[in-house]
Amino acid sequence: MKKVVKKSSKKSKKKVVVAKPVKKLEKTIPVVSQEKKIKKQEKPKHSFFGFSRKDSKKKEKVEPSKQVEEDILATSPLKQLNSPKTYDKNKKVVNTADRPRLKTQVPGFDVLIEGGIPEGSAVLIEGGPGSGKTIFCLEVAKQACENGKKVLYMSFEEPEYRLEGHMKSFGANVEKYKKQGVLRVERFNALDIARSVEALLSEAKKELLIDVQPVLIPSDFEPDIVLIDSLSSIASAFSGESSRFRIYMEQLFRYLESHKMTSFLIREVSNPSHVGTNFVEQGEAVSFLSDGIIAIYNVFYPGGTRKRALEVVKMRGTSIDRKTVEMEITKHGMKVFPNKVLKGNFVLT
Repeated sequence: MKKVVKKSSKKSKKKVVVAKPVKKLEKTIPVVSQEKKIKKQEKPKHSFFGFSRKDSKKKEKVEPSKQVEEDILATSPLKQLNSPKTYDKNKKVVNTADRPRLKTQVPGFDVLIEGGIPEGSAVLIEGGPGSGKTIFCLEVAKQACENGKKVLYMSFEEPEYRLEGHMKSFGANVEKYKKQGVLRVERFNALDIARSVEALLSEAKKELLIDVQPVLIPSDFEPDIVLIDSLSSIASAFSGESSRFRIYMEQLFRYLESHKMTSFLIREVSNPSHVGTNFVEQGEAVSFLSDGIIAIYNVFYPGGTRKRALEVVKMRGTSIDRKTVEMEITKHGMKVFPNKVLKGNFVLT
């Protein structure tokens, strides 16, 4: 039996709409899509920070700046940083063991991490005053420049001439590195960073991410290695605004990762944070965001003897030698003794 199909009359303006099957959305929704979703749901007459009339009676009003902070933290893609998976430019999973390694060439250190740090890692260098954190980073900078790597040393404490003087004192040819365009040492003001982040958050409104580059990274220099001295100075500029510091740190880590920059970030701690002491991170969360943690200690022995020690607390993408070993600073730079494990009675600070 043949089906009879009636032709629609010319006078009829109605169109027959055939419902198309709806594609399943992926579990991971990009930030941009989330923003579009927010725009669709909101009415033009209501601000980004307000609530609908139905909700206004039930929910308390949230301050604009606080609302932006919460939105950024809630939708931040930085949560992927804690995943053991690493992705390349085409968003394909890459085995972290297959990533190229950056050899620090600090005498005795690379043995503790299977020969080098996986490139693109963000490594936290923490320790007390005078432990040798800055010297360790300057030693890394020197060796990297010798191998043609572009290095950006960002100081929030010491002036450029003093840091360059430290490098020269243990054999670095700073003038040569500058002429070759592989070294840049710059001093920054942490308060300027805090003010810029404040301004960006105030203007964010419908944007859930802030642009880190104009706030921190010079646009005319593309480094392979970034050294930041120190996070403690930046954190102090965000005094009383720990959530904003966390926003900034998340975006900074994201920027460094997306540009495949290996970074070393110094943090000052009064007591070792990984040897059982009570330590409060004040919402910074940098320990979790970082790929590696290298702790440098001051060691006190009975009788007044004082030494230095080093420990690799964690390093994603490589096996580590889990032990605290001796290290020393000489006129030639820093030296680690991987076979000299700390023994006896001592106190770490």
